[in-house]
Amino acid sequence: MDNRPIGVFDSGVGGLTAVRAMLRDYPNESIVYFGDTARVPYGNREKDDITNLSLQDVRFLRSKGVKAVLIACNTITCNAGEELSADNPDVPVVGTVDAAAAAAAAATKNGRIGIIATAATVRSGAYDVALKAINPDFQVFSQGCPKLVPLIESNHILPGDALIEEAAAEYLAPLKAEGVDVVILGCTHYPLISQVVANYMGEGVALIDSGAESAKAIIKTLTETGGLAETDAKAEVNYYCSARLNDFETIAQVFLNKDIHGSAFEINIEEY
Repeated sequence: MDNRPIGVFDSGVGGLTAVRAMLRDYPNESIVYFGDTARVPYGNREKDDITNLSLQDVRFLRSKGVKAVLIACNTITCNAGEELSADNPDVPVVGTVDAAAAAAAAATKNGRIGIIATAATVRSGAYDVALKAINPDFQVFSQGCPKLVPLIESNHILPGDALIEEAAAEYLAPLKAEGVDVVILGCTHYPLISQVVANYMGEGVALIDSGAESAKAIIKTLTETGGLAETDAKAEVNYYCSARLNDFETIAQVFLNKDIHGSAFEINIEEY
């Protein structure tokens, strides 16, 4: 057993959906979360830039003595996951893609799988590779969605909100036309608009929450290595960001449905 915290990070606040799943399902696990709010977004950056920033992010988490690292960001997983694992061979590093792809493969009935994600995630082709490795007959349809993250971070998340519904329809229409029966929410922001997506896609289309699936994956890894916290462990959860702490706390309350004031701190990521 290991009561040290799990490190979770994202380019911003989207990874808090993975934290939400962990708090709900694994309440005895301590967590250190980092959101790089000073340098967000990563989704429009090149691979080398994403990798260099992410290596720095993980060095910060390692300074907090984490026992494992969850990359709660599809952009980072797709563009820097291998480099992060290679740079941290002594701790498990788990990303979003393999877990979400496995869940999508299990859910699809017609083999037609849609993905909505950032431009960098789509450009990487990582989901296509992961899904085709499971079944080469899968047909995969990817859609970059640059408007969604800014809208979600501005709290445009509910059905009936014209801005988010119009943007979602723009990106989902091609997937619906292709007859997909599974949509991977390939950005950890997107679970906040899952009802908007579900309403547009209609019954019979399964939605895969990449953040929640990655949370399950890291717990599975820790189970296999004997790294879970004791069942009666008193969990401690701390949140860090690299800029605009007040804004971070406000948005985090939307993602987590709880006030994190007092357990959220701003750090200078350039020191790591």
